[in-house]
Amino acid sequence: MALPINVKQLIEGNLIESERIELKKGFNPEAILHSMCAFANDFNNWGGGYILLGVSDNHDIIGLEEKQVDSIMKQLLNLSNKVQYPYFPIIEPVRHSGKMVIVLYCPGGPARPYKAPKSLGKRSEYMYYIRHSSATVIANTEEEKELIGMSNQIPYDDRINPHASIEDLDLQLMKVFLRDINSNLNPNTLSFEDLCRSLNIVDGPKEYLKPKNVGLLMFSQNPEKYIKTPWIEVTVFHDRVGDKFEEEKFEGPISSQIKMALQYIRNAAIRERVQKVDTQAEAIRFFTYPYTSIEESLVNAVYHKSYEIDAPVEVRIELDRIDIISYPGPLPPLNKDNINDEIVISKRYRNRRIGDFLKELRLTEGKNTGFRKIRAAMKYNGSPKPVFITDEERVQFITRLLIHPDFENEPITEPLNEPLNEPLKSDQIFEFIKLNPNCKRKDIEKNTKIPLGTLKRYLQELIGDGKIKKEGSDKTGGYVILGE
Repeated sequence: MALPINVKQLIEGNLIESERIELKKGFNPEAILHSMCAFANDFNNWGGGYILLGVSDNHDIIGLEEKQVDSIMKQLLNLSNKVQYPYFPIIEPVRHSGKMVIVLYCPGGPARPYKAPKSLGKRSEYMYYIRHSSATVIANTEEEKELIGMSNQIPYDDRINPHASIEDLDLQLMKVFLRDINSNLNPNTLSFEDLCRSLNIVDGPKEYLKPKNVGLLMFSQNPEKYIKTPWIEVTVFHDRVGDKFEEEKFEGPISSQIKMALQYIRNAAIRERVQKVDTQAEAIRFFTYPYTSIEESLVNAVYHKSYEIDAPVEVRIELDRIDIISYPGPLPPLNKDNINDEIVISKRYRNRRIGDFLKELRLTEGKNTGFRKIRAAMKYNGSPKPVFITDEERVQFITRLLIHPDFENEPITEPLNEPLNEPLKSDQIFEFIKLNPNCKRKDIEKNTKIPLGTLKRYLQELIGDGKIKKEGSDKTGGYVILGE
């Protein structure tokens, strides 16, 4: 079965967090078995992980001998049967940089806890294996108790939905997704059922094949038919009392919701000011709110909310702040007392599959980066620090972004940005640079048809957001995507 993820990005890039990737220069069956078991247990609900055979720890492609590949594939099948209960990852041999690599996709299993033998010798003791950071380890006594307590507790997004059918998944949405992530998976060569299984969005025997909730959230035109309030509500207030306001509701696949809601918020709330400084050539540009902070806050809310609670993601645009609210609050160890600490680490996720889809679409990044990214963007813009709010019972989670001080007490009346049905100019610029590394400003201007003054502003914004950089001199240098 083919992998939906772009294998080149998996091997070379930072699409998947290091904690979820195990790199092996060669075939070490015992270590591979232990890591398969650890990823199946998915102790922190990260969504399992990947094992890459033929790749060194520093991501150098060592490769496997081609004559060994068939033998290794058969041995991997035998290893799968040694896990209790039997657990079968998706395995694909791929050619990369002229060398053979085997990729094992090990999603969180449906029947945890899983055990594996400590060694491959006879009568070996079976142990529970989990992931600690980037290592596979035997669970200690407390972790073992917790793992057993998680028995058959599958995160909601990875459960099947008994009220929906496979026909409720939209083939065209899947094709667009695979095209957007530059997937190796060709939907035109697979049956619809095999395509859904390859994306791991269905489960069950052929006679009772049901979509998973993550499949409905990503690839159904109407997920609200089967899942409680899976939408985003945005309210724009025009006075401090709350009598004058506008409301918009964004439904459909969650990736489309996010994009449309962000564009609406950008039009409604983001304004720019240019301030000339006598002692320097470049003017200072700042905004009511940095777009990056809004984007990261909204995506985090969609990613981490509970879809079992009858409450949508809410965005409230007040005259002096934006509140982005999701339900319930954060999982332990986060609480109302430590949530605003400079270093905040959340061990466990509520949803383990949504994040992977959003990461592949570049809507979110690695784990535990959200708070830092929001803070950095607010600081760069000269805005007050963001405030993260929850209560004693963790009923809700609020990200509060305060307006830049220079815009306080100014009513929002005129939209700054383009209409809702027009693509964001910054996205146009970013995509052009991505497809044309080291392109010059005149090339971007010619192909995007964006006026030079506006183009300069968006380029500066993308550089400030850490998305692109300029390499080389002013005359001969070009723009490149950071992290590519």
